[in-house]
Amino acid sequence: MNVAALVSGGVDSSVVVHLLKEQGITPDIFYIRIGMEDEEGYISCPAEEDIELTQWIAKKYGCRFEEVDLHREYWDRVVNYTIDSVRRGLTPNPDVMCNRLIKFGAFDEVRGHGYDRIATGHYATTDILGGTTFLATAKDPVKDQTDFLSQLEYRQIERLMFPIGDLMKSDVRAIAARAALPSATRKDSQGICFLGKINYNDFIKRYLGEREGDIVELETGRVLGKHRGYWFHTIGQRKGLYLGGGPWFVVRKDIENNVLYVSQGYDPEAQYGRSIPLAGFRWLSGLNPGGEDIMFKIRHTPEFHPGRLTVNADGSALIESADRIQGIAAGQYATVYDAAAHLVIASGMIT
Repeated sequence: MNVAALVSGGVDSSVVVHLLKEQGITPDIFYIRIGMEDEEGYISCPAEEDIELTQWIAKKYGCRFEEVDLHREYWDRVVNYTIDSVRRGLTPNPDVMCNRLIKFGAFDEVRGHGYDRIATGHYATTDILGGTTFLATAKDPVKDQTDFLSQLEYRQIERLMFPIGDLMKSDVRAIAARAALPSATRKDSQGICFLGKINYNDFIKRYLGEREGDIVELETGRVLGKHRGYWFHTIGQRKGLYLGGGPWFVVRKDIENNVLYVSQGYDPEAQYGRSIPLAGFRWLSGLNPGGEDIMFKIRHTPEFHPGRLTVNADGSALIESADRIQGIAAGQYATVYDAAAHLVIASGMIT
């Protein structure tokens, strides 16, 4: 079997190579270089240490190594998506888009299409039901990353391998230690690179600037203060409002008039909802293996919520949650699981 392994230098993807070799598979190793570089060379994610570690892994296990530069694709597809979403008042999820459009999109266009399978260090699994491959949850509920993979297409899912999906994170580090891998004690990366390398608000300010607007108490209409632009804030946000007498939470945004609405208290009713409308809804594997009763997530947490799903002919859908859900933010993605919270069956963008 012809396997490409996407390796970043971290412990998870390094252990992937180790496990593949134990199975008698010698993968070709690819390091994807991504970053935010515009015409002025504004940002590039430091990658030298990561590349050195990845090269070390390739040498140790006798694998061919190749660096794939996807800077331009990353900028065009992921960074522009992020800026445009924020401009429209949405809360984007660049990690979801990076997986769909870069790691399993642009890479496949450039190199991955020549391989039978693509192996990665994601905490996820696959399961076959009636001859159809489904994305499925990992053994480690805290590390599970299926929500970040929920916008993949079926043609991507059916070729993926997740060698560490059946392991706990502690098991992965133990394997790395026994194999004397230099990444055994290395700190985990924090998602998409630019969020960890620069101040997010500084990044937004560079491209969208500042525009002063009112912060208004939802219940009374009282103006409490000023903000620098609705694009710096998201639904459910508490920090960064600089208002006295709090805590205060962002509960609504008036995009046209640049107004933030806030509500006071630890548990204000305005923060919560049970109805989650979705656009661009689709079944990941092309079918629904269950009924209307589902489990779902709208953010990256170990917890699932029970609900009922209604799908419309126009590609929209509605999740009615059994629980009150805090901070439902337009632009984020809802990941829909079967009633057992095992198979990832669908996803859509919250509207």
